[in-house]
Amino acid sequence: MIKKLTSQGNSAALIIDRQLLELLEINKDATVKVSVQGRKLIIEPFTDEERAKKMKESQRETMKKNAELFRRLSK
Repeated sequence: MIKKLTSQGNSAALIIDRQLLELLEINKDATVKVSVQGRKLIIEPFTDEERAKKMKESQRETMKKNAELFRRLSK
């Protein structure tokens, strides 16, 4: 499939047709991973497991960063 980039403000956008969204089993509001391999742009659905892992990492980071504040608030 050949697609053309379109302008979106100061950036370029790639329109993903509904048929491709259905093949990927995602909707227009989905979070996707974008990576580059050589000169290839790879777009993959962000899985529930990856989302949960990222959420736990974020929570752990927040707890570590704000540990003293949480300690004071708990008194």
